[in-house]
Parts: sequence; C-alpha cells; structure tokens
Amino acid sequence: MRIISGSARGRKLLAPGQRFGDLIRPTSDRAREAIFSILAAKVVGARVLDLFAGTGALGLEALSRGAVSAVFVDGQRSVIELINRNIALCGFAEGATVFHKDLARGLAFLAGQSLNGFDLVFLDPPYGNTLALRGLESLAGGNFLAVKGIVVLEDAAEAQYPENMGPLVCFDQRRYGEAGFWLYQNMEAGCND
Repeated sequence: MRIISGSARGRKLLAPGQRFGDLIRPTSDRAREAIFSILAAKVVGARVLDLFAGTGALGLEALSRGAVSAVFVDGQRSVIELINRNIALCGFAEGATVFHKDLARGLAFLAGQSLNGFDLVFLDPPYGNTLALRGLESLAGGNFLAVKGIVVLEDAAEAQYPENMGPLVCFDQRRYGEAGFWLYQNMEAGCND
C-alpha cells in the first residue's frame, strides 16, 4: 500500500497486518487511483474528512494531491496509532488532525472542525452494516459539508444506496472488485453561507 500521486508519491504506508484482523480493510491502490481520477482537481485546496479512516490512506492521498487539511476519525485506539504513524511517514503532521471516536454515536464532535464545511468526505465503514447509511444520513442532515462538497461512500459492491438523500445527490457509482463506491455531491445552495 502506497501513496499513488502528489508530493508523497510512492511513499509506502504501514499496513494493518495480522494484528488488526478484520478491523481494517484498506481501499486497494487500484480503487484509490480510480476514485482520485474522478475527483481530479476537486482535491486541490480541499478540506478533507476521512471517516472510519483505517490506515488513513484516503486522507493521506488527498493531502499528497494538494488538500489543505484532513481530519481522520476512527474508533479503534490501535488504528489511531497506525494513522498517526502513517501521517508522520508522509510528513503531513501540520495539515492533519486525528480523532479517536465511536462513529456509531454520530458526528456532533466535528462541530467547528471546518467552519465552511468539508469539501471532501470519505465514508468507509466496515462492509455490510448500517454504519454507512447512518453516516450518510448524518452528513446530509448536518452542517458538515461545504456547498458542492463531495461524499465518497465505500461499501460492498452489492450494497444499495439511494440516489438522493436530503441535499446529497449521487452523481457517480463505481465498482472495483468487491468494493462499491457511491459519489454524492451536496447540492443545497447556501448550506454553509
């Protein structure tokens, strides 16, 4: 697992290994490369939120490609240590914030983390449970997203998600192996004005 492009291109990230068992399922390099190709210039200057961050690879890839900041959130203490180590390996400590939070309890702790909302959110909970849908509902109902902010939801390819959820509109859906990706954009005008 490595950073694919940008200022930290080629940097190898620490992988979860056997110690983490099924706690982490990193997004493959191939899938990450494809998703970032879709996002393209939207990453530069973005404020990023990486929920269920695991290794931190998605947020770190965004920082490498020009995002100005990234907030990493995961509920496993040992995973938080791994994220912090990968942030240090890439040299992104200045633009990164890490939270150890149980995301099943919601996103209220994020209030004030990005005054104008996040431009890009990665939502990658364990496959096959309700956490992805609940996270999407929280993002749609809260004041967490910038106008035109994008949510990239990852789940098992066979999962089903709505085309619209509140102000969020699904504008793309992809499948890479067993992973499915739903890309939503916040279409609510003036959401954070």
